[in-house]
Amino acid sequence: MIDIRNLTKEFDGNYVLTDVSETIRKGEIFAIIGPSGQGKTTLLRILGLLERPTSGQVLLEGRSITHLSDNDPVRRRIGMVFQNHVAFKDSVYNNIAIGLRYRGFGKDEIKKKILQKLDEIGLAGYENRKATTLSGGEKQRVSLARVMVTGPDILILDEPTANLDPVSTEVIEDLIRYYNKELGTTVLMSTHDLIQGQRLADRVAVMMNGRFIQSGTIFDVFTRPCSVDVAKFIGIGNILPGKVIRKEDGISVILTHGVEIFAIGENPVGTRVKVAIRPEEITLHTGPDRWSSARNVIFGTVTGVRPFGIISLIGVKSGDLHLSAQVTWQSIHELDLKPGVQVVLSFKAPSVHLMPEENHHECR
Repeated sequence: MIDIRNLTKEFDGNYVLTDVSETIRKGEIFAIIGPSGQGKTTLLRILGLLERPTSGQVLLEGRSITHLSDNDPVRRRIGMVFQNHVAFKDSVYNNIAIGLRYRGFGKDEIKKKILQKLDEIGLAGYENRKATTLSGGEKQRVSLARVMVTGPDILILDEPTANLDPVSTEVIEDLIRYYNKELGTTVLMSTHDLIQGQRLADRVAVMMNGRFIQSGTIFDVFTRPCSVDVAKFIGIGNILPGKVIRKEDGISVILTHGVEIFAIGENPVGTRVKVAIRPEEITLHTGPDRWSSARNVIFGTVTGVRPFGIISLIGVKSGDLHLSAQVTWQSIHELDLKPGVQVVLSFKAPSVHLMPEENHHECR
């Protein structure tokens, strides 16, 4: 539906976007993730026709929309919701009605559409409330209704839940799914919340230094990062330097910090690689149970326990090798995990992801 071709954006001699290209499919949710200040908002503003690129093109169904006039009807096909909720100093009804009035709808039709949207966003009966008195989550729902009441084909969301509590975030996410699945709206969004990206998106792109470093399905990006930068950003805590020392029945044997690790990979013997293992892929044991079924078995000592909500990361040292494994609170108490405890770590060869030793700037 949307082709982004070699977009570049420069502000005062500084390049915010550099040679960005991607294809957005009709009816999908496409999420852009990445650290702050990497160009995500600038790209969305260009796609929302609020900025023009320094060079490159955006095509909508084959037609360039890079330099449209302010009154081109194509603009009506695109709606954008911003990170900071926009609430005019007026009633909720008039906040939602503004786009319909610009489009020349009659009073009766406007009323019908607004009441339907208020019911849809869970704010039925709020039409006469002052929009500025609403909570942050309610204001964001009104912002979403203001855009969606006009029936856009494309919905652009810039960090739509960044300033919201978990309950309000869930409501907004449910509405995004509804507009996408039930109405067929194509959704482009940016988010700092990696879990949100995994919950909502069909495909995701990682933006760093004004470029898309990697894009693909949720599975591809979050389990097969193409570089160390991407791996670190998506939260793979175990990233180790290594070298392929031999092959065994199609399995690569990697030597890292004096320990042999078995992995699936095509890298030739002698290749230097980076080894990535997600902490949640590692099983931790304190006794001789069924860990022997896994290809990788490492004996070590607990060095620390770091709580993260209902789970914790257990640091383990085996010689010069340091790894982190993810466990629940219950496991910590049942296994009495604390520094000095002897443990066994096990993980399967397919759980080990190999990346090039060099951290390529772009590896799409």
